[in-house]
Amino acid sequence: MPAADAEAAIDESIERRREAALELLAPYPSLLLAVSGGPDSVALMLLCAQWSLRSSRDIAVATVDHRLRKESRAEAEEVGRWAHDLGYAHHLLTWEEEKPATRLQERARHARYALLADCARRIGASAIVVAHHADDQAETILFRLTRGSGVAGLAGMAPVARSEDIALLRPLLDFRKEELEAICARAAQMFFRDPSNEDDSFARSRLRKLAPLLAAQGFGQEALLRLGARAARADAALTHCAAESLQRALLSDQASCVELDAATLREAPPEILQRALANAVLRLAPSPALRLERLERASARVGAALTAHKTMRITLADVCIDVTLGRVRLSPAPPRRSSSNDANSRG
Repeated sequence: MPAADAEAAIDESIERRREAALELLAPYPSLLLAVSGGPDSVALMLLCAQWSLRSSRDIAVATVDHRLRKESRAEAEEVGRWAHDLGYAHHLLTWEEEKPATRLQERARHARYALLADCARRIGASAIVVAHHADDQAETILFRLTRGSGVAGLAGMAPVARSEDIALLRPLLDFRKEELEAICARAAQMFFRDPSNEDDSFARSRLRKLAPLLAAQGFGQEALLRLGARAARADAALTHCAAESLQRALLSDQASCVELDAATLREAPPEILQRALANAVLRLAPSPALRLERLERASARVGAALTAHKTMRITLADVCIDVTLGRVRLSPAPPRRSSSNDANSRG
């Protein structure tokens, strides 16, 4: 194939895949692109600039300066110039708080999403768009696998999620990192590389360096993505079954109390019971700190009480769960009196 024809074919492929990927954004009239300056988010900015619906959408760009490197401010300002060249309004957000000595990446990520959500609300954006891609997805699945994640965790990152009260969209999960870098190269667009990605003090960096060894053992990116897709299907099936089980068991659903039929829950497999209880808790506490380990322990205790036809009371995520012979009643827990009393009562 002549070089000109090959180049035209590549352009057509990129355009087709761009339109398919950005369909995820179509329901949202106002978007905030999270652009750090790396090749992935810069490619996202380029793709959205050429999107067929660009003219009918209000799209802005935000860059978070975490103030973790001396170069970060100048880089963020440069991203602003790139955004303006593409016709975007740009918002430079700064993580002002004192930087923690531990769990730095995790806390920086939480701060970043909080700043992005605040900016989205301020400018009226209906969704935040991030540039997570297939390599990120495989890395996330591997990271969660090493930490004993459940099925939901092994499903990886969802294309549509939430950041506080704002939709969080990931349209590039089917793109490889090398493809996004190629998009930048074809547009002659500069980008930055974050040196922390190579810092072995961070777990993800260490896992990234294990990738060739894992691939040699048949556990490379494709295998991880297959695992994630299969886990996502299993998670969707379990979510559906748990919702049906909860609906069958539901006796009362009020703002201050949810009551469930004990006999119906007694018949549920442990995983379905666990998910049904989690859903019931979410009805009373929409944003609880519901850790999987605590949920598993609480669910196991509830299941044991149901099987033995015994009564019990535990607290999970500030929700009190009372198991009686006929019902399981969930209600907001009373205010804590002391840390010792709380530790003795929590599940």
